[in-house]
Amino acid sequence: MNKLKKPAHVLERTMHIIFLLCGLTAVLFVALTTVFLAISGIPAIHKIGIFKFLFGKVWASTAAEPLYGILPFITSSVYGTLGAIVIGVPIGLLCAIFLAKMSPRGLGGAVRNAVDLLAGIPSVVYGLVGMIIIVPLVREVFNLPDGASLFAAIIVLTVMILPSVISVSETAIRAVPKEYEEASLALGATKTETVFKVTVPAAKSGIASAIVLGIGRAIGEAMAVMMVSGNVANMPKLFGSVRFLTTAVASEMSYSSGLQRQALFSIALVLFIFVMLINGILNLIIKRGERNE
Repeated sequence: MNKLKKPAHVLERTMHIIFLLCGLTAVLFVALTTVFLAISGIPAIHKIGIFKFLFGKVWASTAAEPLYGILPFITSSVYGTLGAIVIGVPIGLLCAIFLAKMSPRGLGGAVRNAVDLLAGIPSVVYGLVGMIIIVPLVREVFNLPDGASLFAAIIVLTVMILPSVISVSETAIRAVPKEYEEASLALGATKTETVFKVTVPAAKSGIASAIVLGIGRAIGEAMAVMMVSGNVANMPKLFGSVRFLTTAVASEMSYSSGLQRQALFSIALVLFIFVMLINGILNLIIKRGERNE
């Protein structure tokens, strides 16, 4: 018996070490990214001035007297992400409820395949479709000189976050114990009431994770947004051309040098901090909700 237990014990220890190394690798990548962005971005913020950099309203990096104010980029990214979440999360959650609890087998499979296909479409394809269809449509419907705008970017981002929101929310809803629903139905609640008053609240942690993934996808998107937003460093207006934090880096990095290049790394650092703060705040909210339960 001891001879049989020894190989099993060695295998268990080996797998434990492998899992530990994988976890430490993920932490190492995050730490290296943080250090790299800090080393590359902080010098420019120090030279420009943190208030001029974060709250300046003019970005003219190639002018004779360059200005590096990124407030238009920050507000555009915040408004674009917020708009996509406000529109996309309800649609994604309702779709997840349909797939998990209410869809017929054939139709549910077709919808799920469509969601998986949306997840696999490259960003540039979303941007191309948006540039060819959404931008002209926005221009004609709202009688604008140019349809490339914050509104067009919100529509594209809404579609892009749907696969993440739907897939994670559906998984969370399916993980709710059936006993909860059976107890609710036994007390006389309808199926719809049970879903919205029992199942969805019980799956709120998973749904919150889906929202976090959606925010990360929206705020980190560059190529598709660049193609439909106009890519102009203006303070955001719903039907005006704007530039996001990601598109500012992507559009100028290829020809930048000196302080301009350092400022682009500073923008990346700001974006990284935003994502970390959002994840931290939402995780804190989720943990507090679990404790209150």
